[in-house]
Amino acid sequence: MALKVLIAPDKFKGTLTAKQAAKAIARGWKMARPGDRQTLLPISDGGDGFGPLIGKQLGMQTRQTTTMDAAHQPITSRWWLKPKSHTAVIESANVIGLAMLSREKFHPFDLDTFGLGKVLQRATTAGATRCIIGIGGSATNDGGFGMARTLGWRFLRRDGNEIVRWPDLTSLYLIQPPKQKRLFSKLTVAVDVQNPLLGRNGASHVYGPQKGLQVTDIPLAEAALRRLATVWAKQNGCASKLPGVGAAGGLGFGLHCFAEAKIESGFGLFAHMAKLPKLMREHDLVITGEGAMDRQTVMGKGVGELAKMARKCDCECFALAGKIENARKLNPYFNKSAALTDLTSSRKAEANAGKWLEQLAANLARQHAI
Repeated sequence: MALKVLIAPDKFKGTLTAKQAAKAIARGWKMARPGDRQTLLPISDGGDGFGPLIGKQLGMQTRQTTTMDAAHQPITSRWWLKPKSHTAVIESANVIGLAMLSREKFHPFDLDTFGLGKVLQRATTAGATRCIIGIGGSATNDGGFGMARTLGWRFLRRDGNEIVRWPDLTSLYLIQPPKQKRLFSKLTVAVDVQNPLLGRNGASHVYGPQKGLQVTDIPLAEAALRRLATVWAKQNGCASKLPGVGAAGGLGFGLHCFAEAKIESGFGLFAHMAKLPKLMREHDLVITGEGAMDRQTVMGKGVGELAKMARKCDCECFALAGKIENARKLNPYFNKSAALTDLTSSRKAEANAGKWLEQLAANLARQHAI
């Protein structure tokens, strides 16, 4: 019997975009089950690829602006605009993204979100009054400090001198707001995690090492963000424990505090725009996946949230990944799962991810036919 198959992967970070992954899975599945009807829907939860996917869903225009990356190197960055509704979409990963930088060349203490603030300003000058910003995939751990400085916020020591590097926030005494009004009437931050800003589950401890922080760097990074949160709380009230403010090295915190943003699930936003529950009910099977699947996959990431949604919609859910860690934690969420490393080495999988993903999908389709 022919199946209706919804192919909805996220990116395979560093190797395949979500769109490329969807096409590879579709090719492999079709080789083994040519009679099945396929629907391709690449997904995003706020990280790399969020901008083009949301822009397409909303029928937006692609715009470009000059700004700087996390290391303050000049770049040209894309963003998206729908003039009729005065709505902008911005993807942090193509402004201050980790994938844009050479890890050997830059230390996280030298990186910040300043360039992202420039893109936010550009969106307002183009007429946007509402904005959706996906913040996954950042190279930064500055709590939104750089972005806030772009918008006119000043961070002062007790002697009145201004702090210009985020690790020096340990000596922060006063946060001085800008004179200008808020940027947007509505700013929504799309996050892919629910972490607080501080502590063992916070930005520096959980995600700092992925951005290049060494074990010996974490105490200073944590102290800088803790002081930022403490001074903010004294002046405005506590915000460091809100779910999601630890996303993107604390950028969730910065946007919430310094740009009056509301934090929402990136996947939830995408699912709503794509009418994903309705699509699932029209299909027999959904195939999802991402580069690396581990316990974090089911803690707010798009692939895990999609699996939970599939269960509610009584739709089988298969997962394909570059590699799978802690499979025991993942098994309850997926009917079947498989990894490229089941077929080949990690090195070969990364070198030709599309080929191996196609083969993995074909193998899974053959098993389903039995």
